Amino acid sequence: MDFNSQVIEEFRANGGRVGGMFEDGRLLLLTTTGARSGARHTTPLGYLPDGDRVLVIASAGGSPKHPAWFHNLVANPRVTVESGDFHYEADAVVLEGGERDAAFARAAEADPGWAEYETRSGRTLPVVALVRLQPGPPAGPETLGGMILAVHNAFRRELDLIRKEVAASGAGLGAQLRINCLTLCQGLGNHHLGEDTMVFPLVERHHPELEPTLARLKDEHKTMQRLLEELRLVLDHGDAASLLTEVERLTKALNAHLDHEEETVVPLLAAIEL
Repeated sequence: MDFNSQVIEEFRANGGRVGGMFEDGRLLLLTTTGARSGARHTTPLGYLPDGDRVLVIASAGGSPKHPAWFHNLVANPRVTVESGDFHYEADAVVLEGGERDAAFARAAEADPGWAEYETRSGRTLPVVALVRLQPGPPAGPETLGGMILAVHNAFRRELDLIRKEVAASGAGLGAQLRINCLTLCQGLGNHHLGEDTMVFPLVERHHPELEPTLARLKDEHKTMQRLLEELRLVLDHGDAASLLTEVERLTKALNAHLDHEEETVVPLLAAIEL
């Protein structure tokens, strides 16, 4: 089994978590359609959060030639993305001009390895945005309970990555780190809004005895929102030390909230198919 195949197998077996060189990084699986063969090819790639989309860079480890997956998506921009327990169809958009340069500068600031790859390759490394086609949560677990648990685990992992990034950032707050934090804030806020307006009313209709528990969880959502607002203020006016304090506060509060929800509500949703 070659290296990529081993990573893909480990990724799929462990909900997106892998060891080795990718252990502390963001990783996705990108499946493209062969430009000539029409066959499907899957490649593990590091990625950068970018709001409602993610970015991948066609570095090929500093090779002088673009990687095969890049040639494939130029010919066939419709791709499949796997991220943890989720997968979704996306359109691949090759960034151009100033947009590409700004995205690459953020990536190189966060990880100088990207700039080293570009220098070694002798080419301008393409930056590609993967834009999910369908609104709402991506496909993955087959039950509502499984979906919520997978989302929770994704937030836990993202917070863990951000904590490490902040701790390693020194005194300054890089542009990509800010985007990572803001993307987390947006995703967490949307998730809690969906629970408040759709999931919790469903649970209460079938389990009215849980009304006090659901009221507590909704209050905790308000607490999370305040913490997210404080985190955003630090991103605008603070430093890395202040940001780490806010991330630690959010992590502690969110983990306690998720644990409580998984003990009381999530098991009741395990039989509801999506």
